[in-house]
Amino acid sequence: MGKKLFIETLGCAMNVRDSEHIIAELSTKEDYELTGSYEDADLILINTCSVREKPVQKLFSEIGHFNKKKKRGAKIGVCGCTASHLGEEIIKRAPYVDFVLGARNVSKITSVLHERGAVEVDIDFDESTYAFSDFRNTPHKALINISIGCDKQCTYCIVPATRGDEISIPPELIVQEVTKAARSGAKEIMLLGQNVNNYGRKFSDGRKGIDFSDLLNMVSDVEEVERIRFTSPHPLHMDDKFLQVFASNPKVCKSMHMPLQSGSTKILHEMKRGYSKEWFLDRAFKLRDMVPDVHISTDIIVAFPGETEEDFEETMDVIDQVRFEQMFSFKYSPRPLTKAAEMTPVDPEVASKRLKRLQDRQTEILDEIAAAQMGKVFDVYFEELRSGGAVAGRSDNNFMVQVQGSEELLGKTVPVKIDNPKRMVLYGEVVQQEV
Repeated sequence: MGKKLFIETLGCAMNVRDSEHIIAELSTKEDYELTGSYEDADLILINTCSVREKPVQKLFSEIGHFNKKKKRGAKIGVCGCTASHLGEEIIKRAPYVDFVLGARNVSKITSVLHERGAVEVDIDFDESTYAFSDFRNTPHKALINISIGCDKQCTYCIVPATRGDEISIPPELIVQEVTKAARSGAKEIMLLGQNVNNYGRKFSDGRKGIDFSDLLNMVSDVEEVERIRFTSPHPLHMDDKFLQVFASNPKVCKSMHMPLQSGSTKILHEMKRGYSKEWFLDRAFKLRDMVPDVHISTDIIVAFPGETEEDFEETMDVIDQVRFEQMFSFKYSPRPLTKAAEMTPVDPEVASKRLKRLQDRQTEILDEIAAAQMGKVFDVYFEELRSGGAVAGRSDNNFMVQVQGSEELLGKTVPVKIDNPKRMVLYGEVVQQEV
């Protein structure tokens, strides 16, 4: 009988992929199998996020709860970005934690597992050429890292301090992993990196001459791949070559995440984002001109230190001009090891009012966008069973679409006509094709 592993993943898609790597290593090299019950587990892992404050606060309450409920002899490990940030402090605050494994040290999981009190959090460790064992949460799509770390110094962001400097994974390793996943049934590939379109800046072996646009074309050459998505690109690196490949390559899904953060050029400068409001709008308008049905999503930080009412109005102006199909918005959360944490904060009440106003306006835009999809037909790649005999998937341009159906639709791309568009989900019926 194999040992049982329970893993809780907090945070972004990169954390999800890190958890898949951890599961793969432990299942193939340590005879662990996954369980959905932490009370049955021989090993309990929390893969943490430190981008905002709440996941960090949640960590210690979670591990305390696990410690009370775990079975006798079970181990607890803390992994991910908060592990990188806090390191030994985690064990000092929670002595029942068996080991701490940083986000840049995932390949060391099988060694720290056997060393009580181990703390591996080296953010300079290079595992860009490490070949992880195989595991995916779903057979229908594959998450694939193309780089590790981040070379930006955004004043609000702790990621460079937890994941280290950026290193690109060699393209031949990426294509090899893509090919393997696609041939096993994953028709959709999601390429992951902190700033994917900065790919090629630095390789461990010093090679030059390849960028993200080249990589997209290389991945699209894998015959079994039908769809390619990626996250997150950086507006600063959205040059014309990148936009042209995005627009012209039929396998690249017409969905672009453009993290605005603020519509004020002054605040963008304070954030060290490297672009202006005008540059962002130029890229967004060019994108909409080249790909009329493109789905653009974004991230917004409201009430960054020093943000005035005029600065906030600049953000609202961008919202109205671009009309994002999806938006992730938050009040500024001060993070340790960042420059912005030393700046004077905006009054919390003002911050809350601004966030509500932003989100209320975005809700209006989303309702208008959803209504405009009535009667349209989308090719939907189905990947998820839902309750009530429903199946869900995404259109090429990233609308979530749901129909009545069975698991026979999973892993297939099928035309769907929308007859009940809602803000978060477009409901429709499968278009019956002539035989």
